[in-house]
Amino acid sequence: MRGVIFDGEQPRVVDDLEVRDPGPGEVLVAIRAAGLCHSDLSVIDGTIPFPVPVVLGHEGAGVVEAVGAGVGHVAPGDHVALSTLASCGACAECDRGRPTMCRKAIGMPGKPFRRGATELFQFASNSAFAERTVVKAVQAVKIAEDIPPASAALIGCGVLTGVGAVLNRAKVAHGDSVVVIGAGGIGLNVLQGARIAGASVIVAVDANPAKEAVARRFGATHFVDASAVPDAVKAVKEILPTGADHAFECVGSTRLIRQAVELLDRHGQAVLLGVPPATAEASFLVSSMYLDKSILGCRYGSSRPQRDIALYARLYREGRLLLDELVTETYPVEDFAKAAEDARQGRVARGVLTFT
Repeated sequence: MRGVIFDGEQPRVVDDLEVRDPGPGEVLVAIRAAGLCHSDLSVIDGTIPFPVPVVLGHEGAGVVEAVGAGVGHVAPGDHVALSTLASCGACAECDRGRPTMCRKAIGMPGKPFRRGATELFQFASNSAFAERTVVKAVQAVKIAEDIPPASAALIGCGVLTGVGAVLNRAKVAHGDSVVVIGAGGIGLNVLQGARIAGASVIVAVDANPAKEAVARRFGATHFVDASAVPDAVKAVKEILPTGADHAFECVGSTRLIRQAVELLDRHGQAVLLGVPPATAEASFLVSSMYLDKSILGCRYGSSRPQRDIALYARLYREGRLLLDELVTETYPVEDFAKAAEDARQGRVARGVLTFT
């Protein structure tokens, strides 16, 4: 079968992958579509260290082909969106409703794939850039069949991360003010999360003025073109003179993390979503933090996927959550190189690979 692998040197599309059958508590899924997220590119450029060889992809949707013993919530033929959380469901963190913190779901990649005699790692417990993948049952969430696969795929990472950061981690309240630094795939979902939460002022900041229209479509009430002003912080404070209740950094720049902190009002919180290099260090004025300000890390939107994916699918069907508008371009999996280059150059909000 076809898939996108990374061997430590370069990504390649291959046609000789094999995947094992599902074991107890597992599901075999035929992938229909998979979003290309910057996390996949970060594995390729080394920003995210990961063992190789690996089958890439972690934002997918498809149809269940087979289930292992003990799986009852999905069956062959069901349409599903996949999460990356292979949480155990039995540890203290899972019991508290925090599956993103499950230690058994972090840093323990399996090897369900083979090419000849070589085993390949599974990226993010998912590997959606393969025609078929095996995941833990908890990762497969049943969705309505009328949701287009390319749109459904994006729920499993970009939407869970961006919207979840707003609703679950920051807990943005009705009437709050929000600044979103970076209007890419994650930033757009933060914007629509803020809109859904009822934020009163939502400022998008991006160095690409072409992103203004889509940022406003997703919920921005204001747009600051960081390439056209000498000081983006000052430009935002012309809109929010005392600062923002919430500032989300969605780029992964230590310089912009500092800006997020500088943009906070008293009691404000900066939420870090972008992924800088693993050894990166950020700085800020410590004295500013004593006004009840806080800096929050956020993994995967602090999500509970079985609950949140179903919620976001319902909001989409009600017209309250935008998914189709996130899909800028679709590519056959054979065109992975073009999809990756479009993503690197910021030409797409989200490119989606398809298997036909």
